Amino acid sequence: MLAMVFVYGLVVGSFLNVCIFRIPEGISVVSPPSACSNCGHRLHFRDMIPVVNYIATKGRCRYCNASYSVQYPVIEFLNAVLYLMIALNYGWSFYAVVYCILVSFLLTVSLIDIKYMIIPDVLNVAIAVIGIAVILHDSIFIWDKLIGIAVVFVFFSLLAFLTSAMGGGDIKLMTALGMIFGVKGIIFITVFSFIIGALVSAVLIAFKVKSMKDKIPFGPFICMAALLYIFYGTEIIESYIRLFVY
Repeated sequence: MLAMVFVYGLVVGSFLNVCIFRIPEGISVVSPPSACSNCGHRLHFRDMIPVVNYIATKGRCRYCNASYSVQYPVIEFLNAVLYLMIALNYGWSFYAVVYCILVSFLLTVSLIDIKYMIIPDVLNVAIAVIGIAVILHDSIFIWDKLIGIAVVFVFFSLLAFLTSAMGGGDIKLMTALGMIFGVKGIIFITVFSFIIGALVSAVLIAFKVKSMKDKIPFGPFICMAALLYIFYGTEIIESYIRLFVY
C-alpha cells in the first residue's frame, strides 16, 4: 500500500507540472494533451512516466532532443515523498487524504509564486474547498476554524494595508489555510512563515542572489510553514510549552 501511495504521488506530481505551466497562462490543464514545448510533438504514455522517463532520456525530448527542466522530476519525486510521509504519519484516515491533496496544491502555489509572483485565485479557491470539507467533517470545532479565519484575515489585511508587503493572493491563501488548521495551526503557520522567510531571504541576500530592493514572493514561505505544521507542528508546540511554560 505504501508503494502504491508513492507511485500515485509520482503520477499526481507529473500532473502538477502541467498545472504549474498552464494555470498562469490561462490554459486548460486537461486540453490540449501534453506536448513538447519545443517541437510540439504530442507526448505518449511512455513519454510521461514520472521520473523514469526523465532518467531514460537524460532529460531530453526523444523527438527533437530539446532539454527538459529538472523541475519535472524534482516535483514528481517531492510530491511522492510527501504523500509517503503523510501515509506514515496519519495512516489511512480522512486527514491523510486531505493533507495529500493539500500538499499538492501547496507545491503548485509555491512554484507558480516563485516563477510568476502570483497566487492564482483558482488554487486558493481549491484550498478553501478543502477547508470547507474539514469544517464539515469536524463540525464540533467550527468556532475554532471561524476564529482562525477571522484572525489571519484581519492580521494579514492590516499588514498589507500598512506595509504593502503582502499581496491579495497571500491573504487569500492564509484565509483558506485558516479554514483547515484553526486558530492554533494558523498562528503557528503565521509565525513560522515569517521565520522561514527571514532566514531564506537573509541567505539569498548574503549570496547576492537577491538584493534588499528585490521583491521575494511570500507564498512559498507560507506553504513551507504549513508543511512544517502538518508533519511536526504538534511536537514543536509541545516542546515550546514544556520549555517556556512549565
